[in-house]
Amino acid sequence: MHYKITISVIVLLFAAIVLAGCTGTPGSSGTGTSTTGSYAGSPSAESNLVTSPTDAMPDNNAVSVTVQQKVYDGTIPVVFDGGKGQILVKSIDVTLYTSDGRVITTTIGTNKDDSVTLQGTKQTDRVVVTVSEMNGQTYKVADVLSPYRQH
Repeated sequence: MHYKITISVIVLLFAAIVLAGCTGTPGSSGTGTSTTGSYAGSPSAESNLVTSPTDAMPDNNAVSVTVQQKVYDGTIPVVFDGGKGQILVKSIDVTLYTSDGRVITTTIGTNKDDSVTLQGTKQTDRVVVTVSEMNGQTYKVADVLSPYRQH
């Protein structure tokens, strides 16, 4: 009886280890290029302004990127804050979905306090930030709406 319980526990632990390795997001081979414009057959501007959940990075790989509040002229500053996994970061891509349907992708440097300023609109825009690591893993670390506030 004790033998059956031991075997069952070992099998369950093995299954948990195998499944835990399959929870990551497949990596992408980022080229670091910028894409500007809207494409025929792409989703409408309204559907691009719907946020979705971000990915949880492993604690020892965690980094932070801050999408700051939109400035009076419609620009949106995005800053790389660094973190425990900063040394593992290969690239940081920032995609802006504007309320008028434009899609703009740019890259931030991988040093702490590197930043980029995006030219948004004087309406609500969406900013999505993805971090690619040296091991091929890619994580969406921010997906926020950036409303315009008249000052």
